[in-house]
Amino acid sequence: MKINEERLIGLFLDLCRINAPALQERRCVDWTRRYLEQIGLEVWEDEAGSRIGGDANNLIAKLPGNLPGAPRIYLSAHFDTVEPTEGLKIIERDGVFYSDGSTILGADDKAGMAPAIEAVQTILESGEPHGDVYLLLTCAEEIGLKGAEVLPIQDLEIDFGYVLDTGPPVGTFVTRTATHDKLHIEIIGRPAHAGKHPEEGINAIEVAARAIHGMKLGRIGPETTANLGIIQGGSATNVVCPSVTIHAEARSTNVQELDSQVDHMIQRFEQAASETGAVAKITHERHYDAYQIPDDAQVVQVAQRASRGLGLEPTLRTTLGGSDANVFNVRGVPSIVVATGMDKIHTHEEYVSREDLIKTAELALQIIREAAQEKRHVL
Repeated sequence: MKINEERLIGLFLDLCRINAPALQERRCVDWTRRYLEQIGLEVWEDEAGSRIGGDANNLIAKLPGNLPGAPRIYLSAHFDTVEPTEGLKIIERDGVFYSDGSTILGADDKAGMAPAIEAVQTILESGEPHGDVYLLLTCAEEIGLKGAEVLPIQDLEIDFGYVLDTGPPVGTFVTRTATHDKLHIEIIGRPAHAGKHPEEGINAIEVAARAIHGMKLGRIGPETTANLGIIQGGSATNVVCPSVTIHAEARSTNVQELDSQVDHMIQRFEQAASETGAVAKITHERHYDAYQIPDDAQVVQVAQRASRGLGLEPTLRTTLGGSDANVFNVRGVPSIVVATGMDKIHTHEEYVSREDLIKTAELALQIIREAAQEKRHVL
């Protein structure tokens, strides 16, 4: 049995049209829950909203297996978009979906969610053998994997799974990612009247500039990056700036390199503060941990067979970006990321083609079928 292509496209467009920025996904969760219940899945929510300060929870749906001994797997995507999409106007041009440019399209991650749902619905309708299949649809992914952090995946006894949440080419998979650290820096100087007594002040902007000058930023190595993303401070042009806050990050597939880079950034700020009489208050947070799934792992082998079965090239990729798979791996569930067709994500030029939506759904369906051929590894 093949996927229903028009149903898939209709589902994708319907999901995109529901405005669902992070922490405001309630309408999209409600709509999706009704859809999944109507097609006959077991559906429930966790308590994510109350724990992360949002209006919606993670949505979990289960298609019970009819093949004893088959692995229990999941397909996952996230509800939230990186920006609001209120008033979204979708344009199809030469088989490719775009917004009209006034908003993002929201293909990140509806181009993962719609194919995952369509694959499960097709398996349900076919009646063919399969193990337990879960849909894990998360909230607040775009602001730090917050929904996944509180999703009780360990209670579901899932063997392995797939997060549909990266760009093309379809048929490829992310099996290796970086560790990601965040830094919050507050430089505290001393205010003074900029015209009367500037020498009595300590300009926090100048201190920050001293620290940043010569700091290693951007591409540090083949798989290590660092960035200063937000700088805020000052109150008026006639006041020596008393404080500046800076939000920064660093990522690397090599934890030693990451630690070295973070230490370097912290030392630069502390040294500049010490030299000028300012104070540097620095908070360092490990945002998420890297994972590296072996090529011979069951989760990888199933995915590669599924890709080859569709005539695709199952390349295994490394990325410095994070996804809910980082959290699920830490929770003990082997997880990799499945490439979808969404491209130019987080911009108003975002797009995805009909062809890639269909390929992604076919791949998700084939993954379920290939997993059914495996034996469950019980420890």
